[in-house]
Amino acid sequence: MDTSTHFVMGIGLAGLAYVDPVVATDPMLAAAVMVGTIAGSQAPDIDTALRFKSNSLYIRNHRGLSHSLPFLLLWVLLITGVIGLIFSGVSLGHVALWTAVAVGVHVFTDLFNTYGTQAARPFTERWIAWNIIHIFDPFLFTTHVIAILLWAFDLIAPAPLFTTLYILIGIYYVWRTIARALVVRKVRRMDNSPEPAKYIVIPTISWSRWHVVKTNTDGSYELGKIDGSELTWSLHATSSTHAAVVASRKAPEVSAFLYFTSYAVAEVEELPAGYKVRWADVRYRHRKQYPFVAVVVMDRNFKTIDTYVGWLSDEKMDKKLLSARP
Repeated sequence: MDTSTHFVMGIGLAGLAYVDPVVATDPMLAAAVMVGTIAGSQAPDIDTALRFKSNSLYIRNHRGLSHSLPFLLLWVLLITGVIGLIFSGVSLGHVALWTAVAVGVHVFTDLFNTYGTQAARPFTERWIAWNIIHIFDPFLFTTHVIAILLWAFDLIAPAPLFTTLYILIGIYYVWRTIARALVVRKVRRMDNSPEPAKYIVIPTISWSRWHVVKTNTDGSYELGKIDGSELTWSLHATSSTHAAVVASRKAPEVSAFLYFTSYAVAEVEELPAGYKVRWADVRYRHRKQYPFVAVVVMDRNFKTIDTYVGWLSDEKMDKKLLSARP
């Protein structure tokens, strides 16, 4: 999920903690628990700071080790330890419990979007992405904000309020999981492909609209969308076999990009004295552009001149690399 949704979930879990009688009857402990749930709901994304060192390091590691099983425990221990220094005398067992809930909810909800996490490390480095909930879900964010306001103005007690909210959210997640499974089945039936193909459907903010990526047996992709009962294909995407594509794989930025995604295509643009190779993740095509890319500018001898990896519009990317063109 996005940072704002994780934040309101942290507050929401602090409200849910009032089902614990010890928390409900101790204002100091309740305050400590709120610090723990808010910190726990943000801690796994601390690896965002890696982008200040390099985009390639960030792409390779974001939602990786920080979301892994060992780090679930590490975050709880670190946050609880700091809270113990600030709030002396509170029951750290209760703080640890609700902090663990917040960290677990963060990682678990991240599994439902397209970006995914490496939550199963150290057993596997596979990226787990269930493609069920959009990275920003208006329903999740809005219901949390409404519940927080009702609590803040003392209109409804936190225990029944947030218990109801999370039961509702649990039902919502089940419904979206079933809805996605039905959409995948519908796409397969409507496409009626004559050859074996793999389909993934990707959620959008709209509940009735899904992006569709079809992987063909030759490694190419068909990109489209399903809106209600209408399936439309808009683009055929395939990778160039140019020698510059092979050479570009040596760049750390491309290596990081391909470590993250299995849905990449590469295209080559010839420049006056070299090449520009652009790798794109077809899952994120938006408004006829690929915003998530890895780009390598090289000379005719395939020597790297400049690189970029990350989220960027075509216009901004071209401006960034313009001065580097040979």
